[in-house]
Amino acid sequence: MKLRYILLGLGLLSMSSCNKLLDVKPYTFSSGENYYENEGQILRAVNGAYSRLQVLYTSDFFSMTEMRADNTNYQYDETDRGAQQREEIDEFLITSSNNYVNTTWVNLYVGIQQANAIISRIDQVEFADEKLKLQYLGEAKFLRAFSYFHLVRLFGEVPLLTKEVANPSDAFSDGKKGTVDEVYAVIIQDAKDAIANLLPSYDKGSVGRATKGAAYTLLGEVYLTRKQYAEAVTNFQEVTKLGYSLMPDYASCFSPNSKNNAESVFEVQFDQSVEGENSNFIYMFGPRNAKMQLVGFSGNLGGSNIPTPSIYNAYEQGDLRRDKSIQLFNDPSNAAFQESKAFGGNMPFIKKFYHAPYIEDGRSNENWPIYRYAHVLLMLAEAQNEVGSGDPLANLNIVRKRAGLKPVSGLSKDALRTAIANEIRVEVAFESHRWYQLLRTGKAIEVMTAHGAEEKKRLTRLSSASYNIQPFKLLFPIPQREIQINGIEQNQGW
Repeated sequence: MKLRYILLGLGLLSMSSCNKLLDVKPYTFSSGENYYENEGQILRAVNGAYSRLQVLYTSDFFSMTEMRADNTNYQYDETDRGAQQREEIDEFLITSSNNYVNTTWVNLYVGIQQANAIISRIDQVEFADEKLKLQYLGEAKFLRAFSYFHLVRLFGEVPLLTKEVANPSDAFSDGKKGTVDEVYAVIIQDAKDAIANLLPSYDKGSVGRATKGAAYTLLGEVYLTRKQYAEAVTNFQEVTKLGYSLMPDYASCFSPNSKNNAESVFEVQFDQSVEGENSNFIYMFGPRNAKMQLVGFSGNLGGSNIPTPSIYNAYEQGDLRRDKSIQLFNDPSNAAFQESKAFGGNMPFIKKFYHAPYIEDGRSNENWPIYRYAHVLLMLAEAQNEVGSGDPLANLNIVRKRAGLKPVSGLSKDALRTAIANEIRVEVAFESHRWYQLLRTGKAIEVMTAHGAEEKKRLTRLSSASYNIQPFKLLFPIPQREIQINGIEQNQGW
């Protein structure tokens, strides 16, 4: 019998052992009858489900969401062709056998399986505190909704699994995919259930778990994506009532010294002091030729997520965020890389995830910001402008003020739409939102075609086929192995 590839990791998942989200020891994942028998096992299962986010955000997810858009590209190195499949994503030359697409698919479905096991088994466990049981259920629903929200935006119609896969016979989909509307219906219901059961905040030992604010934000973004603007406004406004505030300094939002700060609505937790819990962003993102100078270790950095001239020039004059987000590395060796020419011989890299010194090669300590309150305010402004309610200018200007920019006023609906879109782009640059923003606003083909033309002017390595962006390429192809093993129909055009 054929086993579905999206569940390849079914026996390989891990879970934590203590109450703290990151205070973990490895456990073998089991969906057998010998597990999910008490509160402690449910807790470990929930913590294990969060660990899948760590894997996702350290496994080239940025290639799918930032490099695919106009914010970043790769640092081309003719001596090392290991990055070729990232190049395919960046240049819209992708194939269904792309490893990074496949990895994203698998990681998201493994996370869904983990959530499904919790949802399916939690009712058989007696809890001393029923509210705690509902919280764990809410966390699992949030994580499942979050995973499906990524899948439906990246791939469109996808297999819709809402029950635990407990044996091989359950692992067949017979090639069935849920429609986009069906997938969104599950996402919306899961997010609503999460809102009902999650807490607004947690004590210090449980910080990092999904909160009511995170669930409201997720649901608001879902409605924004679906162009249900009134519903989006309602959910984002609920977030504004929960006590979040902007950090005084933009850079502090990303500092390891201010994790889970007042602006943080939801972030993926990393801890370099615990083996296997560290992040690695600067090691992937930094210029290939800058390792010793930036992190103090010999060798090469990844050069895998390099800011483009487009994003560098997108900041208004005087915007404090640019120099806190992008740093220019100066070295004679930059001359070997075409990417440096647009920056006067310097090589740009993402400064917001750079916090030297590092205690060990390959390890860093930054959390990954998924939702920040500044983003909530800007998405609220976007929805308010579309529906013609509230005060979108006020929410826009709150964010602009921290950036050192003057407030805007007197804009038409179209002009304000553009202003908000630009503000979102620079505020959450490099945080894995740009591709989704282009899709949501219907600007993907227009923006990326223009971006591709500029890239071809400055990068002679690009072929005539690069950035040939057709409507079907707004979705990624279903991974070829999934088609071969499980009979899933390929997305149209691929």
